[in-house]
Amino acid sequence: MKTKTILIVDDEPSMRIALSESLKSCGYKVEVSGSGADALEKFQEDKFEVVITDIRMPGMSGMDVLRGIKKISSKTPVIVITAYGTVNTAVEAMKEGAADFIMKPFSIDHLELLVKKVVAEKQGKREGKSKHNLKGCLSRKKTIITEDKKMLALLELLKGVSGSKSSVLIQGESGTGKELIARYIHLHSGRADMPFVAVNCAAIPYNLLESEMFGHEKGAFTGASRMRLGKFELAGGGTLLLDEISEMDVQLQAKLLRVIQESEIDRLGGKASVPVDVRIIATTNADLKKYIKDKKFREDLYYRLNVVPVNIPPLRERKGDMPLLCGHFLEKYSRLGKTAKPVLSKEVEQLLESYNWPGNVRELENVIERAVLLSGGERILPEHLYLEKEGESRRQPVEASLKLVASEDTTLKEMEKKLIFKTLEKAEGNRTRASEVLGISVRTIRNKLNGYKQGSGVRRLEGQRVRG
Repeated sequence: MKTKTILIVDDEPSMRIALSESLKSCGYKVEVSGSGADALEKFQEDKFEVVITDIRMPGMSGMDVLRGIKKISSKTPVIVITAYGTVNTAVEAMKEGAADFIMKPFSIDHLELLVKKVVAEKQGKREGKSKHNLKGCLSRKKTIITEDKKMLALLELLKGVSGSKSSVLIQGESGTGKELIARYIHLHSGRADMPFVAVNCAAIPYNLLESEMFGHEKGAFTGASRMRLGKFELAGGGTLLLDEISEMDVQLQAKLLRVIQESEIDRLGGKASVPVDVRIIATTNADLKKYIKDKKFREDLYYRLNVVPVNIPPLRERKGDMPLLCGHFLEKYSRLGKTAKPVLSKEVEQLLESYNWPGNVRELENVIERAVLLSGGERILPEHLYLEKEGESRRQPVEASLKLVASEDTTLKEMEKKLIFKTLEKAEGNRTRASEVLGISVRTIRNKLNGYKQGSGVRRLEGQRVRG
C-alpha cells in the first residue's frame, strides 16, 4: 500500500517538528511548510493525502490555506488547528470545507486518530466500519521510574486489573504521574493495540465539551456541515482518559453516568443511540468527597468511576526513588542539550533529599532540567538549584540565577538576557517550557523579549520564533 503523505503548515518551528515526528512514527510521509504561501506552492507541485494547518499565522492565514487547497483539490481533507476559545473560527472553517478541527491544547494521540479517521473517510470507508480500525500510535518511551515498594506493589496490582473493563479512578497530587499510570493500565490491557484517547475536562468549555465527548450529526447546530465523531467513538475498543474529571460540569456528569450505565452515546442532533465499547479511566487531584458534599460532583457518578480506586503516593513518601529519578532526568536533559552528563554534589543530594517536593515528580524534573542548563554539563552545585522554602512566595529565579552567568564586564540586564535566551534555545523556542525551567511566568518572558526587541533586537533567536 502506498504510504500516505501529509502536509503540515505552521509558522512555529517547534510545532512543525513535534507534529512531523509524531506522524512519521505512525508510518506517514510528512512535508512541512512555514507559511501559507509556501504550502500552496508545494500543494500545486505534489498532491497530499491530508493537510494540517494552524489557523493563526502571519501573512496568509490558515483559513486562506484552507480555501486555496479546496480550489486546487476539493476532495483533499484539511484539518485546522485552532486556539482555545475560538469556537466561532472552528465553525467558520467547517463551513469552508474543513474535514475537522482540533483545539489547543490537544494530545498528539488525538491528532493521530483524527488523521486516520479522515484518511479512512477519503478512501470511501463507511464511518461505522472505519472507526474500529483507528489505532493509536502511543509512544512507549514514557515509562514509570520507580524502585519504591509501594509503587511496585501498585503496578503489580494494576497489571492484574488491566484486563477488565471496570472503570478506574486515579487520585493523586499534581505532578505525581496520573496520566502515566493511565497509559500503563492501557498498555497492559487487552486494549493496548486500540486507541488511547485523552480528554482534559478543564481545558474545553462546557458548550463545546459535550460535542467533543459525544460527537454531533450534520445540521445539529449552526455550522455543523458534516457528522463528527466524539471522543467516545474515537476511543472505540480502547481506553478513554477523562483527565481532571472534577472540573466537568454537573449537567454533563449526568450524561456521562448514562453512557457508563448503558454503554451507548447520543450524538448531538442524533435520532438513535450509538453503542460504544470503551474502558474509562478518570483522574483528579481534587478531594471528590468534598466536591460531592458541595454539590459539585455527583455521588452516583463517583461510585461508577471508583470501581478500581488508585491512589498515587506523592514524591515525599517515596524518597527512595530520588537517586533513580535524578539519574533518569540528568541523562535525559544532558542528551537533549548535547552536553556531558553532570554529577550531583553531596550537598545537592542532601538538599534534594530534605526538600518536601510540593510539585512532585514534575517539579523534580524541572529542577534537574534547569540545573543541567545552568551547570554547563559538569558538576551540579547548590547554587544551580532553585528550591522554594516552605511558606515562601515564589520569587524570580532568573534573578537568583544571574550570578551563574555573571562576569566583570557584563551588566545585570545583559546577564538576564543571556540566561533567558539560553533557556529559550534549549527549549527550542517554546516560551511555556522555558518559563517552567526558569520558574517565571510566560508573560514575564514575553515582556522581557518585547523589551529586548525595542533595544538591541533579539539577535540570538533569529530564524526561530518563540512560542507560548
